[in-house]
Amino acid sequence: MTEVADGVFAYVQPDGGWCLNNAGLIVSGDHTALVDTAATEARARSLREAALHVAATAPQVLVNTHFHGDHTFGNFVFPEALVVGHERTRTEMAEAGLHLTSLWPEVEWGELELSMPTLTFRDRITLHIGDRSAELLHLGPAHTSNDTVVWLPAERALFTGDLVMNGVTPFCPMGSAAGSLEALDTMRALAPEVVIPGHGPVGGPELFDETEGYLRLLQDLAQQGLAEDVDPVDLARRTDLGRYARWLDAERLVPNLLRAYAEEQGEPRGSRVDMSAYFSRMVEYHGGLPACHA
Repeated sequence: MTEVADGVFAYVQPDGGWCLNNAGLIVSGDHTALVDTAATEARARSLREAALHVAATAPQVLVNTHFHGDHTFGNFVFPEALVVGHERTRTEMAEAGLHLTSLWPEVEWGELELSMPTLTFRDRITLHIGDRSAELLHLGPAHTSNDTVVWLPAERALFTGDLVMNGVTPFCPMGSAAGSLEALDTMRALAPEVVIPGHGPVGGPELFDETEGYLRLLQDLAQQGLAEDVDPVDLARRTDLGRYARWLDAERLVPNLLRAYAEEQGEPRGSRVDMSAYFSRMVEYHGGLPACHA
């Protein structure tokens, strides 16, 4: 837990790979809000301990940036908090349940209990934490259909959720490559000085440019693959990702290409896809299940 702006803390879990997400804390006197939790019970309890080390009280509000389990499974460890999220965050949490745990059964997930948002919104809502204000903005479909960023205009700090990662490959099969680019434009226009990504180290607005570069390459590859009638896995195998090959979880190129192919062929942004099939194709490309160190 590191203070990255006045009263704004980032909780960063290295190395930021699969299910090792970031969370955050906003503190104003006795008022505290948490942004996201963690994937396992043990990690969520460590987050709670870290939060209570810097705040006088447990968080009264908990914002989920989207429905994925690494950001939401630990909600139940904060029973005092009102859980807030986009309306589709609640819907998709209910539909997904604890399915993520079945992908990596060797992980010690703990005794998880699904705790969904009890306050939902559609476009934007303002959260007041003591004398601080945080704007919750729905941007998407992008990473998923229900992405929320948490923007603190006075502190110029932005929690992006998984719309932005740092040194970690983007993941947009449940959302939209084009929508992700539009979300980057919206976040860039806010002019934040501190950017707390969903995974990886805290950075600044340069993270928008780095993420955009990958997404532009993804769209170019999809156009090329469709023009040449190349299967996405075959295209991924022959693609030199250059600087992006050093990013964690590069195997995400395959599900990202599958979404980009679909969009180029007219599939609506955020439409439902067969994620089990997408994941299987990624495993095929990777030569095995990607490592999850949660």
